[in-house]
Amino acid sequence: MLLCYNESMLINVGLRTDIVWFYSDWLFNRFREGYVYSRNPLFTNKVTSYQLSPDKVDAVLFCSKNYEPALPRLHEITNRFRTLFHFTLNGYGHDIEPAVPSVSERLETLKELSKLVGKQRLFWRYDPILVTPRYPPRWHAAMFDYLAEQIAPYVSGCIVNFVDVFIKLSSRIPEIVRLTGEDKRHILLPIADAAERHNLPVRCCAMGIDYGIPRHGCITLEDISRANGCRFRDIKHAGNQRKCQCIISRDIGWYDSCPGGCRYCNANHTGDVQENFERHDPHSPLLIGSFLPTDSLFFSPQESFLIGNDRQISLFDL
Repeated sequence: MLLCYNESMLINVGLRTDIVWFYSDWLFNRFREGYVYSRNPLFTNKVTSYQLSPDKVDAVLFCSKNYEPALPRLHEITNRFRTLFHFTLNGYGHDIEPAVPSVSERLETLKELSKLVGKQRLFWRYDPILVTPRYPPRWHAAMFDYLAEQIAPYVSGCIVNFVDVFIKLSSRIPEIVRLTGEDKRHILLPIADAAERHNLPVRCCAMGIDYGIPRHGCITLEDISRANGCRFRDIKHAGNQRKCQCIISRDIGWYDSCPGGCRYCNANHTGDVQENFERHDPHSPLLIGSFLPTDSLFFSPQESFLIGNDRQISLFDL
């Protein structure tokens, strides 16, 4: 069955899993072939096809904890598409993030990424903030200050958010401390001070209460426009999750597929990560598995948010 319906032209490669870190060969294959399939996580027999060409994609949005595997080939995308990059770096140990490279290695990767794409297209995420006996508020104050000093010259800004204490998190991290609003203000105060000292713009996103740091979407059309020299229509930023102020984008990943194993991650729900990882085919249009005879394929028209001539060209086409 083939159907069409409207979708945005913002393609996201980092919401449901860390594609850059673990599936970069697949990612570059998809952009080389010019299309990708994305399975609906709620209605798994429904698959959407997106065209991956500069005239059909307003921007490609990245988020990863480790860009190192993609650095040698990243130009294959950045030379053709408008892009925006988020680099997540918290400083937790392997008790919380068991698979991530060391902080020093990731700092070097972040600096290299900044050289490749330009600081105007790169944001640092200090996200999520969680508190345990090993990671008390004073630890966050010291770690953020250290990282901000290293990172500020290489990024446009920083996004901070607190962990979403969902039901399974309490069993994954039984030592986690549930924070009150006053606790959060106490944590964010030295973070805001450090950001100001290092001339680093800082903001938060998915928070319903003002904790003393500006609230703004993690990814906005304003960010993309400023980074890529283009203009967008005035579109409501409805968000990708509760209390979120981001612009809606279309993710091409799949839940329960990130081998990173971060204990706070709410994108791994079922424990099927290893099974899904083994089902990955770098040549399939789907990140996990393949298109099945029982699947319905929807072709997205991919509605552009751009204004006028910006729909046809970008700075990188000139």
